[in-house]
Amino acid sequence: MRPQPLAACLALAVLLPFSAAVATQQSETPPSAPVPATADTPAATPSVTGNADAGRILAYTCQGCHGITGYKNAYPSYRVPRIGGQSAEYLAQALTEYRQGKRKHPTMQAQSLSFSEQEIADLAAYLSTLK
Repeated sequence: MRPQPLAACLALAVLLPFSAAVATQQSETPPSAPVPATADTPAATPSVTGNADAGRILAYTCQGCHGITGYKNAYPSYRVPRIGGQSAEYLAQALTEYRQGKRKHPTMQAQSLSFSEQEIADLAAYLSTLK
């Protein structure tokens, strides 16, 4: 078995217990009543604009898996996808879905939990510029 990159192992060890505590806390919190959108209140949160320079620094940990041509992770039938050059919208959506639990991959879920919406936008802006 090939060992996971150090950054992925550390992220799993540090963030997975945190995500379980957040999920428990969220399940104990009663849902609040939805606030209807009015003319004064926007119906949706404005999208965050990414900064590619800030994303370049954050993308360092992504290179541990996504920067190695032909790299396979611990699941033998799963190749790590190439993310450089993907559209910023797709990358931001993918990271957001990992963070929300809609996409299932323990390493990516742990990584995405460590990013704010702004950091996800920054990463997406930078990674979309790569070839």
